Amino acid sequence: MTDPTNDHNGITDTFASRRYFRKFETITGHLIRVAAQMQAEGDISKAQVQVVTRYLLALTFTFRALSMKYLLVGRDMGKFLGWLEMDKRDSGFPVAAELMTMANDAQQAASHLANMPSVEALKDDMVRQIVGDRKIPTKAQFALSQRLYYEELSKGQMFWVRNDPECLWQGNISDNRRQFLVHWAVYDRQVNLPVIYLMELEDTGGTALPKDQNRWPEVQAHLMSQALNGLKLLTIAKGFDEDFDDLHPKSLRRIHVGPMYSHEFTEQSGPLRSVLEEARAPEGQDWALVWTTEELESERVTEEKSGWFSTVEREVFALDPFGGRGADTGATRTERSIILPQRPFQVLAEKNPPGFADVRKFVVSPAGRVLRY
Repeated sequence: MTDPTNDHNGITDTFASRRYFRKFETITGHLIRVAAQMQAEGDISKAQVQVVTRYLLALTFTFRALSMKYLLVGRDMGKFLGWLEMDKRDSGFPVAAELMTMANDAQQAASHLANMPSVEALKDDMVRQIVGDRKIPTKAQFALSQRLYYEELSKGQMFWVRNDPECLWQGNISDNRRQFLVHWAVYDRQVNLPVIYLMELEDTGGTALPKDQNRWPEVQAHLMSQALNGLKLLTIAKGFDEDFDDLHPKSLRRIHVGPMYSHEFTEQSGPLRSVLEEARAPEGQDWALVWTTEELESERVTEEKSGWFSTVEREVFALDPFGGRGADTGATRTERSIILPQRPFQVLAEKNPPGFADVRKFVVSPAGRVLRY
């Protein structure tokens, strides 16, 4: 059996760690612009973009907290925490274990902060050591980095390994039929990637779904148990439709954020690796990120018997009609996008490797604008 930890890489150098986190802060900022561009083109609704943006901001906060935790990696005091473990082969993202440890730290953030000197006190101590003692204040720097780490955790709004479902009311179709957008997300432990789920459904129950003390906990548990990368959207949607007679899933979207490719940090194979190698982009522009969206839509509604005298609605989902791929993918459509800076895009356009013709390309200009090609 292959040991998955062989694909993990520890970033043990201080400056490499800081470059890595700066890269991700830049990337997540661009992803928010990409989501807005998709909304402008009619690919995703305003409500869904707001949800996706919220998860992308949560990713930003997560990386910011981790950057504080590992600020002094490679220095004397950094040895107490070890180093950031990232998936160098499959995702380019930190391994899920990092987020699990962070969730445990978040539970104890308040007690840690209560027993730590304030930021101002630590900075005063650093100045005293630099000016008065004429030495590098490594211990005070480490203490300050950990103080800032726990402060970030105490703010909340992080992207966790499990981000439980939430329900947003979208309007009423009739007196007994309401529209909701249900969303949830996971950090997939098999591939170390954030995955976002968006389900639009109609509710014909007696009590609105988020206020229903019986159905809502069941829905949350059901959806989280099905948030697995290996499950097709069709399997998830049909199982939900059959388990809840008065909830009718009209569409289901799954967004895979990543992998991230970087010539400096990752070892993925394929065309993108050679593109980044040839681009020789300057610091901060040596990256490409893949964004994959799977969508499943209800095509029509049928009725089937339930008990002796009643019937229930069942959704019939539309599958991709081209080349019989729908049965394989379990989705109505699958769209791949790639986001990358200008110089790597120029090399990609020149090489024009097979398989990229149908990939949507979002290019980040030196000024930070996101343009679609």
